[in-house]
Amino acid sequence: MTSTFLPDKRLGSEAGPPSGPPGADPGRTRRRVLHWLTAVGFQLPALVLFLVLVLLPILFAVYAAFFRWGGFGMPEDYIGTENFTRLFADPVFLGDLWRCLLLVVLSLALQLPFALAMAVLLNQRMRGRAVYRMLFFAPYVLSEAITGVLFSMIFAPDDGLADRVLGGIGLDGLGGEWFADPSTVMATLFLVMTWKYFGFHMMLYLAGLQSIPEELTEAALIDGANAWQRFRNVTLPLLAPTLRISVFLSVIGAIQLFDLVWVVTQGGPDHHSETMAVTMFQFGFKRYQVGYASAISVAMFGISLVFALAYQRFVLRRDLEGATTTMRGGGK
Repeated sequence: MTSTFLPDKRLGSEAGPPSGPPGADPGRTRRRVLHWLTAVGFQLPALVLFLVLVLLPILFAVYAAFFRWGGFGMPEDYIGTENFTRLFADPVFLGDLWRCLLLVVLSLALQLPFALAMAVLLNQRMRGRAVYRMLFFAPYVLSEAITGVLFSMIFAPDDGLADRVLGGIGLDGLGGEWFADPSTVMATLFLVMTWKYFGFHMMLYLAGLQSIPEELTEAALIDGANAWQRFRNVTLPLLAPTLRISVFLSVIGAIQLFDLVWVVTQGGPDHHSETMAVTMFQFGFKRYQVGYASAISVAMFGISLVFALAYQRFVLRRDLEGATTTMRGGGK
C-alpha cells in the first residue's frame, strides 16, 4: 500500500512565506504619511493666521508693557514693572475693575434671568411665537455702533425719545441727563446692553429647552407636579449646561466690553462709564502711551485667562468630562 503525503494547508511552511509585521508594509506607511501631510496642509493656514494675528500680538504686548513707549519705532526705554505698578495704583483702572464687576453682577442677576424667562415663555405653544423670537433676537444682529448711535438719540437730554415719552405720560421728573449724569450713566448703559444682548442668550436657552425630551415633562405632569415644580426639578437641571455656557460668555463679554461704550459715552462723564478696554484705547491711541496701554491689555488678558481656566476647572468640568466620555464611547 502506498501512502500519499498531502501537505496541511494550516502549516505556515507549506502555505507560503510568512507575512511581515504590519509596520513593514510600505503601502501602509505611505498612506499614513500621506494622511499626516494632508492634515498638516489643511491646518497650516489656520495655524499661520493664529500665529500672526493672535499669538505674536499677545507676545509683543507683553514685551511692550515693560517699556515707556509712544508707539513709534521699537520700544527702547525699558522701565521694568513700572507700568504695572502704575496700573494698580491708578484710580481710573481700579474704577474700571469695579464697573466690570458691577456689569457682571447685573448681567447675572437681571439680564440672564430675563432672557431665561422669555425663552421659557416663547418655548410654549402660542400663536406668532416665531415672530416674537425674531423680534427679540433682531437687536443682537445690529452692530454695536448702530445700537450706540440709536440709543444716543433716544436718551438725548430734553429732546430725546425717552424724555418725550415720559413727558407725554406726565412723568417728566423721571427724565434726566441719562448718559451725561454720573449717577445714571451705568444704569442706562446696562439697559442698552440688556436690549442688545439678551436675545442672544434667549436663543441659547431656547435651543437648550428644545433638546429636553417632552416625555420627562409629561411624566412630571402625570405625577402631579405643578408648573414651578416641573421647571425647577426637570427643566432647570437639564438646562444647566446651557446656563453655564451663557454665564461664561456673559462674564467674558463684560470684561472685554468696548465698542458699545465707546460709541455712546466714550467712557464719560468723567470716567464714570469707562471700562478696561476703553481705558486701554484712550492711553494707546489718544495719549500715545502704548507701553501703559499694553500693560492694561495684559491685565485684561490675565483676568480673562484666570477666569476661563477657573471656570473650566470648577464649573464646566462635568460637562467636558461628559463630552469626552461620549466621544470615547462613540469610537468603540
